[in-house]
Amino acid sequence: MPPTLASLVHHSALKLTVRAGEDRLDVPVRWAHVSELADPVPYMEGGELLLITALKLDAADPDTMRRYVKRLAGAGVVGLGFAVGVNYDEIPGALVDAAEQEGLPLLEVPRRTPFLAISKAVSAAIAADQYRAVTAGFAAQRELTRQALSAGPEGLLAALAAQVDGWAALYDASGAVVATAPEWAGRRAARITADVERLRERPAPASSVVGGAENPENTDRVELHTLGTGRRPRAALAVGTAAALGTAERYAVHSAIALLTLTTERSRSLQEAEQRVGAAVLRMLLAGQQDHARAVAGDLYGGLLDAPFRVIVAESGSASTARDPLGGLTEAVEAAAARSGEAVLVVPEGERLIVLAADQGAAVASCAEYAAALDAARAVPEPTPVEEDELVVGLSAPAGPIAAAAAYKQAEQALSVARRRGRVLVEHEQLAAGSVLPLLADDAVRAFADGLLRALYEHDATGRGDLVASLRAWLSRHGQWDAAAADLGVHRHTLRYRMRRVEEILGRSLDDPDVRMELWLALKATSPD
Repeated sequence: MPPTLASLVHHSALKLTVRAGEDRLDVPVRWAHVSELADPVPYMEGGELLLITALKLDAADPDTMRRYVKRLAGAGVVGLGFAVGVNYDEIPGALVDAAEQEGLPLLEVPRRTPFLAISKAVSAAIAADQYRAVTAGFAAQRELTRQALSAGPEGLLAALAAQVDGWAALYDASGAVVATAPEWAGRRAARITADVERLRERPAPASSVVGGAENPENTDRVELHTLGTGRRPRAALAVGTAAALGTAERYAVHSAIALLTLTTERSRSLQEAEQRVGAAVLRMLLAGQQDHARAVAGDLYGGLLDAPFRVIVAESGSASTARDPLGGLTEAVEAAAARSGEAVLVVPEGERLIVLAADQGAAVASCAEYAAALDAARAVPEPTPVEEDELVVGLSAPAGPIAAAAAYKQAEQALSVARRRGRVLVEHEQLAAGSVLPLLADDAVRAFADGLLRALYEHDATGRGDLVASLRAWLSRHGQWDAAAADLGVHRHTLRYRMRRVEEILGRSLDDPDVRMELWLALKATSPD
């Protein structure tokens, strides 16, 4: 505890007497300062015990004393020490009355007690308090370290909560609560997940304070701190207390941050090594070496390869630190898998991310939720091509190790469609359930179609016939001459002549089913209606 006016009054060597403000002696004293200025307020910081002899004050004038004491109280001075036997044999009544009126503690300092002795007593008490705080901080650090080594993050949180006489919570990279101490703090920790999310958006390291006086609905004062040394925080720590932290408690919190950061960074190193193993397993699966992939994966990914899985391929052209959609997707998938206890294989490849996750598992669901949130954020009236720096994701159909290469191809195809359609995520199964016609809205397909049909359009532009319309009618009627001719309102012989001209101009035979397919798709690409 820092020194208080009460501790100075009880100091046997100082012989101080309380003349006013007896009910406010428990106020901490930050320093003892001597000033004979008529207005020392400009030189005060607050929390001082001001020592005077009234050398330049008319301490017997009531108006002067009321103004003087009012200024001191307003500046945060916690007490006034008046030396008797120097300029006044006793404290003037005007000063006593003014101190009583403002509630400012007034201490009588006897002639034999020098101000230096009071200053030394305050300084010694402050130094002793700081020493106790440092000693307690080191003891807390040892206990936190012991708990971290023996019981992991959960034990560390329990020790931290005991040290600060409050509660503590750990959040993962996605902002979800991982652990709390004591157990009853789970609900309180869950209430501030939005604050944790906002904190994670700031450059690391970052911290903030929520609750307390700023939020009457939440009486806890909660400190939030990001964990990790990278540009993106790997986790966050919340510490809830009834009041602001003292020096010893502050040491404990800083020690917990350091220990949890070390744990986080160690986990990241292990994760990077795990990703290298995952990349090797993925290469083997795509090369058709399922047995080798299982041997390398061992227990790390073995469970994933024993059940149907999905392949997720995601791409983003963003390399900025401010926008990292691939990093956000990685965190969401890994956090969901960790919470559900399922295996997930994550392989980052520059601006591309490849994930193998259990079919119908939490990781796949979190990927879909992440994509849906991005889709909602874009909120465009109609689908538009996705910008190069935005996230696009392709999701394969369920597959096993033998069909891993096919699943990877499916995910890539779905990703390509997602980019063209202006969607964040497309599942391969959606392609089979839909129509191929939307896929024709591609610049390369349209260029091919224009080149294939250009000669026919140029012929029709001369007014020598309507070959394009005739070709469309004939193909739509599956080569049935009478039906197609009726649609056009011409004789079937006229239609036959036009189809021969189409073959002559294009240099292709309409008897070839591939030619008929290409021409029909070209007509759809240039004029979908």
